[in-house]
Amino acid sequence: MQDEATRKAVVTGAAGGMGRAITARLLADGFAVTGLDIDAGGLADLAASAGPGFSPARVDLTDAAAIAAVFAEIGGIDALVNNAGTCFMSDFPDIPAEELDRQMAVNFSSAFHCCQAAVKAMAGRAGVRKIVNISSNGAYNFDVFDPPHYRVSKAAMDTLTKDLARRYAGDKIAVNSIAPAMTETPLFGVLSADVLEKAISAMPHGRAMRPQEVAAWVGFLISPAGDIASGNVIILNQGRDVR
Repeated sequence: MQDEATRKAVVTGAAGGMGRAITARLLADGFAVTGLDIDAGGLADLAASAGPGFSPARVDLTDAAAIAAVFAEIGGIDALVNNAGTCFMSDFPDIPAEELDRQMAVNFSSAFHCCQAAVKAMAGRAGVRKIVNISSNGAYNFDVFDPPHYRVSKAAMDTLTKDLARRYAGDKIAVNSIAPAMTETPLFGVLSADVLEKAISAMPHGRAMRPQEVAAWVGFLISPAGDIASGNVIILNQGRDVR
């Protein structure tokens, strides 16, 4: 049997607010975590506070070859969290072509290529291995402010989740998406004050969700309790959209 202490996880976008919370949760759960991010300074800061179980790896997640190379260095893994993402705010019909390409590259293509590498790195590992994709309420809720290229990038991620869940169920690889609503992360900085205020006021608890709350769901799915859950898009929004 594989020793619990040797369980290995990869978290993308680890230097951001959500990534730090997810990394902390998985470290607390006994994983050795490799954090991938393009932000070398943020990774260094995280490494200084995270402790010996954390390994930083600076990588451009829009570069498929760089992703393949870093996973080759990491070796076998038991869990992948595709957390890296951003939201560009140009609106239709004036979204520049290069912005669309960049949005899809950061939010979707990075996850696609990391999943390809992770499935290979999970071969032969004990137990049910896990992939968790961090999606967004914006993939399905059209009452909120999200621009269309952001929505599409997250909807594509959710379709990837379902495909891989079905494709690898027999190989004991469980794949799920978590789709949070308003959560306190540095992405708040791309919103105008009035848009942010309106979005938070729509939350039933009167506040945005916290990264640690979302990270707890990641930890649950990656724990043994999540072994029998796969192919789900789990909505976290305080009940805002229940009709």
